[in-house]
Amino acid sequence: MISWEGNPPSAHDLMELHVEALFTHDQHTRLRSVNEPWPGEAPAPRFFLGRTTDGKAISRFRHDVQDTLIAQLQELCTDEPTIQDFQTKPKHFGAYMNLLQGERFSMGPCYLIPQIVPPSMQVISLTRSNIMEWLPKDFEWLASEIDYAQPCVAFVRDNQVVSICRSVRITSLAHEAGLETLEPYRGRGYAAAVVAGWATAVRHAGRLPLYSTSTENTASQNVARKLGLSFYGVNFTIF
Repeated sequence: MISWEGNPPSAHDLMELHVEALFTHDQHTRLRSVNEPWPGEAPAPRFFLGRTTDGKAISRFRHDVQDTLIAQLQELCTDEPTIQDFQTKPKHFGAYMNLLQGERFSMGPCYLIPQIVPPSMQVISLTRSNIMEWLPKDFEWLASEIDYAQPCVAFVRDNQVVSICRSVRITSLAHEAGLETLEPYRGRGYAAAVVAGWATAVRHAGRLPLYSTSTENTASQNVARKLGLSFYGVNFTIF
């Protein structure tokens, strides 16, 4: 149970909220599956490492990783330094990959969306009741997920939805943002507007709005910079 008793959550608190939103866990805090709100589930990665700006790393392991291997990995995790640059790989990157015989990895910065002013552009809440009125062909897939990925905030241009931000990982304490903007409409500030609107809706529901992306996604990082999001750490996973 995470509690900061009215004080602002620490980077370590936020990383715990992040990993618990990303994945389902068993009674031993072992990873089971990706925590997608819609039906179906994908297996979790074998290893999760969350390095934070306060120097307290969090590690989680999938349920089928051997205990002896976990002990080796945990010892390395405790030696990870405080994160400052989200482009920096873990200190023991090579050892993690070798021990787990990793096929691929992912890594990216994690942010808290602070209390921010409402979006400067007008956005709408997208629900089952109004989705077909605005949905273009490139967003047709959203119709099957709209009931699960709430709140969902959209920007309308040319009589259609061109940018959306919705809850794609959900717990009782935090939501993770999922951001999509149609390619012809990128670079116009619409993504920042829907993220701001979504974060406001999440906070009104009594949850914390979290935003994370990959090291390669410079467009998503630009949105974080534009909104002044609070960087708290870097996630790293091995599959």
